[in-house]
Amino acid sequence: MDHAGTTGQAIRHFHRLDDLNDRQIEDVLDLAARLKRGVSRTDLAGQTVGLLFFRPSLRTRTSLEVAMHQLGGHTVNLNAASDFWELEARENRTMDGVAPEHIKDAAAALSCYVGAMAIRPALLGKSWAVDRKDEQIRSWMQHSRVPVINMESALWHPLQALADLLTLRETLGELKGKKLTIAWTQSPTPSSPAVVHSILMAALRSGMHVNIAHPTGYDLDADVMEQANSLAQTQGSRLETGLNLNDAAEDTHVIYARSWWGLESYGQPSLSAHQSSRTTGWCVDDRIMELGDNARLMHPMPIRRNLEVSDRVLDGPRSLIIEQAANRLHTQKSLLSLLLRQ
Repeated sequence: MDHAGTTGQAIRHFHRLDDLNDRQIEDVLDLAARLKRGVSRTDLAGQTVGLLFFRPSLRTRTSLEVAMHQLGGHTVNLNAASDFWELEARENRTMDGVAPEHIKDAAAALSCYVGAMAIRPALLGKSWAVDRKDEQIRSWMQHSRVPVINMESALWHPLQALADLLTLRETLGELKGKKLTIAWTQSPTPSSPAVVHSILMAALRSGMHVNIAHPTGYDLDADVMEQANSLAQTQGSRLETGLNLNDAAEDTHVIYARSWWGLESYGQPSLSAHQSSRTTGWCVDDRIMELGDNARLMHPMPIRRNLEVSDRVLDGPRSLIIEQAANRLHTQKSLLSLLLRQ
């Protein structure tokens, strides 16, 4: 998505993977592979990226900080819980509530200091219809005068998708025609479906066949699934959803495990807890892995051991979780270079 900056040039934002065309994705992955082999670059010497976290982070924060350092640049790291305050995203509001500042003013001011901003927005957690609009990250993109990078909104996590694509290519080679199973897993602290939405679209865009396994009541976002079905048809791929874990894992090449909220009960803790308590057996273990075609295990982490995935699988030769984490650094270095070198 582009907006006109103060110089009249287009500002490229990165909200979702679709903000990169096929050639740009190839460029990011090719450069990431070279960087991973040890190619040294200082493309961003003198550049600064502001990292704004409205939710906690481990891998995203660390990998972006290290990425900028290795490219010769710097980061300014701000956390809403300790370094600043709540910000208003809605337009035309009389600001007599908790937020003392509007995103439009914060974005304009920070644009004077940094060459790009990476945002992990807060989720209200009361209504999926509200949170799925990604209102905060869209407001930052609208009012920023420098590129904005999405570090995981309610709907998308494109940084994870880039690392996942690199991991899949390293493991499987050509992706077209290969099978990916996205498996819902049990957790008392499920996440937004952002990661799953992003790997789903990335896999289909690469020509993979995708099975999605989940219990009743854990369907993914309806609009995203509509886009996914359309993309699968365009790419000549198969997309099946609502499968049980056994059927979905049959003959698959990769099982991508992840727990996500039931969107039907989103914002209703009691109903959500009741719904979760009725789901058992959604753990990826050796038996599930054996159903695949020499299947490998992926998970974006954090991961609850022996609840989402067994220790034997996580610590065994089929697990790719550390490779995924490592590839966050290389793909983000490549992306930052693409966005900011100009």
